[in-house]
Amino acid sequence: MKTLFSQGASHTTRLFIAAVMSCVLMFIDNHQHHLEGLRKAIGAFITPIVYVADIPGDFFAWSGEKLMTRSQLRQENSRLKSESLILKAQLQKFVALQAENARLRNLLGNENKSIERRLVAEIIQIDSDPFSLRFLINKGSMHDIFVGQTVIDAKGIVGQVVEVSPATARVLMISDVTHAIPVRVNRNGVRSTVVGTGQLNLLALQFVPETTDIKVGDLLLSSGLGQRFPDGYPVGTVTSVQRDPGQDYVRIFASPAARLERNALVLLVWPEKKVESN
Repeated sequence: MKTLFSQGASHTTRLFIAAVMSCVLMFIDNHQHHLEGLRKAIGAFITPIVYVADIPGDFFAWSGEKLMTRSQLRQENSRLKSESLILKAQLQKFVALQAENARLRNLLGNENKSIERRLVAEIIQIDSDPFSLRFLINKGSMHDIFVGQTVIDAKGIVGQVVEVSPATARVLMISDVTHAIPVRVNRNGVRSTVVGTGQLNLLALQFVPETTDIKVGDLLLSSGLGQRFPDGYPVGTVTSVQRDPGQDYVRIFASPAARLERNALVLLVWPEKKVESN
């Protein structure tokens, strides 16, 4: 054997002899099982090594699957939040529609349908100025956002767009002292104007005559006057009615319908378009 694998033997000869020896050994082992014990011993020794060698591959496969699942869950969660916000915004108008159902029945001869475009946006920054209630969203003029556009959340009107750049826009909240919005009382249709007080969760009704029928708990809806805000969206709920004898006007305060202090997502609303039915 030493002579066979010496430097003088050719590679072909070596390969041929090795192949013949392998065949002989396999034949003997297959019929007489002389090497079965050795094979089991080698298998028992190699098995843990194989498991250890597979650990990195299994770990990366598991990690990739988990990361993919987590990414898919985040995307699905974001999509469901957007859909939920849109559906809740649509439900807001049903409150006003219930109160106006009798009047609308008289107008059924005009079967115009309205289409209202909406877009979900994320709040990315809140202004630090304590005297200005504003925040920044991640949508701008490239998304057709415009100054004066209505911004709502799942509960009611949040405010309106006051500044627009290509990728962002700044929103003025209804609680800001410079903000005002025409409203009507859902219970009886009484009209007034809600202004901000500078306090996040406090609104005031402006110039309401002392004889006006407004009660604590009344729901205030946008009236659509001025064509700035769409009609029928919740603005707030009356929390205080203070009548002072001898005064021509009553002091009325309300809490915003929108969750101004907890919003992460808001909805931008475009004016309704009328589509004639065939």
